[in-house]
Amino acid sequence: MNFKALTAVALVAGLSAPLTMAGGADDDHMLINGETDMITKTAAAEHLDGALDEVISGWHFRSDETQALQLDDFDNPGMIFVDKAMDTWNTAEGSEGKACADCHNDPSESMVGVRATYPKYNEDAGEVRTLQMQMNDCRVNRMGAEAWKYDAGTAVDMEAMISVQSRGLPMNVAIDGGAADAYALGKEMYYTRTGQLELSCANCHEDNYGNYIRADHLSQGHINGFPAYRLKNAKLNGVHSRFKGCVRDTRAETYSPGSPEFVALELYVASRGNGLAVEGPSVRN
Repeated sequence: MNFKALTAVALVAGLSAPLTMAGGADDDHMLINGETDMITKTAAAEHLDGALDEVISGWHFRSDETQALQLDDFDNPGMIFVDKAMDTWNTAEGSEGKACADCHNDPSESMVGVRATYPKYNEDAGEVRTLQMQMNDCRVNRMGAEAWKYDAGTAVDMEAMISVQSRGLPMNVAIDGGAADAYALGKEMYYTRTGQLELSCANCHEDNYGNYIRADHLSQGHINGFPAYRLKNAKLNGVHSRFKGCVRDTRAETYSPGSPEFVALELYVASRGNGLAVEGPSVRN
């Protein structure tokens, strides 16, 4: 039995031997570009029902070297993709010959606060929409252009660019009203053990954050920093792709990016981080 399998067995048995106590989150201060003060620790929202007393950004669980990459936009490799998205923003596409800029003008004004509220319930559509879903609605129904593939490069780039406009603002995802059913499904998924390893999201990110599992320092799993540039694969990653990887690691059949299940899970997980600052694009391992 290899080390990965031994770790999995220990997790199922109660998350014991291969987990190394790491001492939790550090107390470093995140100040972006020397001017944007970021909320990286705050009291947990009431709807977490005491599961967490404090919510902590994943940034606090990374090495000093990785943390430093996020503190300056010249060093943050995710900002390259933000620049690419600005070109896309200004490029006319589709049968209507429109660009994003034709309706929304300068994103530094029109997109402020947008990322902080997504996913959110869309009353006209009668569904919870992620930011990428809303972007594709604009492309198809206003521009006459093809929808972007979910979590593919161009879509993730645009999500990151829109996220930058809300950087520093606190996450404020609504879970009531039309969003309530999706929230309930997402919560159920978060706490349900799946796969051959019988692991849930909560087993790692609620019960054992601050510990090491193999070489990974477990965070609370908040997604306020997504899209995230991962040093592991040297690209921007969407949150549904990260969900897919986590589910796959439990050796369960996973869902597709953009699926109703992952939309519901994103809503629930995003709401767990309410109060934390929007960081995207963040830098992670």
